[in-house]
Amino acid sequence: MRQPLSFPWSDLDVDDRSAPVIAVRVDVSATKEEVPDHTHRKGQVVFALAGGVTCRVPTGLWMVPPHCAVWIPGGLQHSNRATKNAHLFFVYIEPDLIDLPDRCCTLSISPLLREVIVELSAGPGGDAARGKLLAKLLLRELPRMPVQELHLPLSSEPRLKRIATALAKDPSDRSTLAQWAKRVALSESSLARLVVKETGLSFGRWRQQLHLIVALRELTSGASVQQVSADLGYDSVAAFITMFKKALGKPPAKYLAGVLQDSRRRGRD
Repeated sequence: MRQPLSFPWSDLDVDDRSAPVIAVRVDVSATKEEVPDHTHRKGQVVFALAGGVTCRVPTGLWMVPPHCAVWIPGGLQHSNRATKNAHLFFVYIEPDLIDLPDRCCTLSISPLLREVIVELSAGPGGDAARGKLLAKLLLRELPRMPVQELHLPLSSEPRLKRIATALAKDPSDRSTLAQWAKRVALSESSLARLVVKETGLSFGRWRQQLHLIVALRELTSGASVQQVSADLGYDSVAAFITMFKKALGKPPAKYLAGVLQDSRRRGRD
């Protein structure tokens, strides 16, 4: 059983702090770890400087690859699962101070904002005025960051929840729609309609999105393309790369390198 991350600030209640922005650095150990379901009044930005994080909320699963962040609105129940050796920053923001959506979204973080977050996590160091300026800059820049579509819609519908849980446990399961329908006592056409109604995606596209989330999580953790391809049940590495490229426009290595390159380019604009 995974244990919660061991935070040096475990006695810090962010909702009891009046500061508009609180930033904390979290360095994960060599094993994958998870912060279980919890809520707080403040909104939260989960930023991955290295490694990756998957953030789960009742309506979806959100992927945070390196140099990206996920925005979690205040009051929303969520859990965060980090890859091994991840270097993360949790930024807590008073909800009425930031112009961000009332839903989760994955953001690509610019080098400027990255450095602001790193500096804020170091604390004021006796210079309160500088801390206020950095917080003000973060509140201004964060809403300008481009959104990355790295999320899997989830449903509370019991039959779909059962399928999602099973696929999350074993993403290599290649059971057909007809086979899943039989397991949840529905006709194939009824299950197909239910998936579209609840997630907005076809069953095949929904499962593919899960594969993308798992693939990005494992690749950012240091797994090879060959290993991820096998773990997801693909017949060949080429088939996995084709799926990845068709969905995200680039093969895995180029996609992850592109995230960093885009971040650097926006930092020079």
